[in-house]
Amino acid sequence: MTTTPQADGANASSHELQRKLSNRHLQLIAIGGAIGTGLFMGSGKTISLAGPSILIIYMIIGTMFFFLMRALGEILLSNLHYKSFIDMAHDLIGPGAGYYIGWSYWLGWVLVGIADLAAIINYLGFWLPPDMAFTPMGQALISVGCVLFVLGLNLLTVKLFGEIEFWFALIKILAILGLIVIGGFMVFSHFHSPDGTASSFTNVWSHGGMFPKGADGFLAGFQIALFAFVGVELIGTMAAETKDPEKNLPKAVNAIPTRIILFYVLSLFVVMSVTPWNQIPADQSPFVSLFLHAGIPTSAIIMNLVVLSSVMSSMNSGVFSTSRMLFGLAREGQAPQSLARLSKRAVPAKGLFFSCAFIMAGAALQYFVPNTVEAFTLASSLCVILFISIWSIIMVCYIRYRKLRPELHAKSTFKMPGGVWMSYVVLIFLFFTLIILSLEADTLRALMISPLWVIVLAVTYQLLYKPRMKKRLLGQQLDN
Repeated sequence: MTTTPQADGANASSHELQRKLSNRHLQLIAIGGAIGTGLFMGSGKTISLAGPSILIIYMIIGTMFFFLMRALGEILLSNLHYKSFIDMAHDLIGPGAGYYIGWSYWLGWVLVGIADLAAIINYLGFWLPPDMAFTPMGQALISVGCVLFVLGLNLLTVKLFGEIEFWFALIKILAILGLIVIGGFMVFSHFHSPDGTASSFTNVWSHGGMFPKGADGFLAGFQIALFAFVGVELIGTMAAETKDPEKNLPKAVNAIPTRIILFYVLSLFVVMSVTPWNQIPADQSPFVSLFLHAGIPTSAIIMNLVVLSSVMSSMNSGVFSTSRMLFGLAREGQAPQSLARLSKRAVPAKGLFFSCAFIMAGAALQYFVPNTVEAFTLASSLCVILFISIWSIIMVCYIRYRKLRPELHAKSTFKMPGGVWMSYVVLIFLFFTLIILSLEADTLRALMISPLWVIVLAVTYQLLYKPRMKKRLLGQQLDN
């Protein structure tokens, strides 16, 4: 499959995405997309399941994702006409793979949006009296307001979007760094909380060791921990809107894994040093509970606001990526052609409305699942299953790329370490995580539901996409 190069600046066609994202935009969007709901909300439940072994879980997953991102980076740089990994999968595996990865990525981020809505409602409940909770109608109205706000941000030019997301991401990065500094000071000054608990690094392992929940707890922690890494691959959807991709994409790819491991592992290590892991509520952000435990409610309020902005940032990035996926699918005839049109500001506006409509429908789920933690778990579990399949296809793409394009690999200046054999290691790891998902009742339910999506895609591919492609080919033959 051949795609047309993207125009730059003011000369960009109204039919093409514009390269307006600079290196700082790309770096912060990529980091910000990954540091979101999974860390700020999901880590509370992960800690309750796995205890301090969550640190080891994040290091294992982070290592695997380093190789996945290097594989993705090498392929994208081998052909700068690839707009996203839809083009990549279509070209290297076939149109069926492009169809699956595009629509699955879209649905995955819609589910992230729904999980984000559940997280926002949970965080806003921080300011409610202890014996009060939002009504289902209240939850739905909050969800609608958030979706409309994010939609408005994404209807701006991509450069303005990048600027807004840059500051969103910077806020949460600075907040995490601030928490590490404050928490470290509390540890070194032997700070005592109101209940008499002394801050100490030994709190991490002195309450049952590093594996207090045993192997079962360690394995159970992988599901929500994986959700925390959703968004790492976000730069794969920005290839067509990145300035100087040969220079900026490698920088973004190389920086993400190490920074995520730093932010995740070090921040949670500090949190569990100040607040023993067995005192961290599963339904509360550990970053907020640290200050509450320490008896500093003002700081807890500030951190809760940061957490809220972080979740909005994650949702913002998700809506951005889904609209670009729909644009790519439509350009290949795999989605309604109206989604391939850009607005005067060179953004896929109809794709934005389409995605937000489905996320908005997720607000209606608040009527059926009023427990926000339960809604978050179900949405995040389905999301993880979809993303595991997407990450697996990316690795299969790399294996195919090595087989079909050996000359491109030979001249690549950004080769994946370990090459093909490491691709198989990552694939085995991803298959292993699917097995883990079957061990927990709530994630098993999501795993049993997920084949329905494959059936839907298979049916629509045969009934909608194939006839459309036959008609397009016939039209091209008649023109010739």
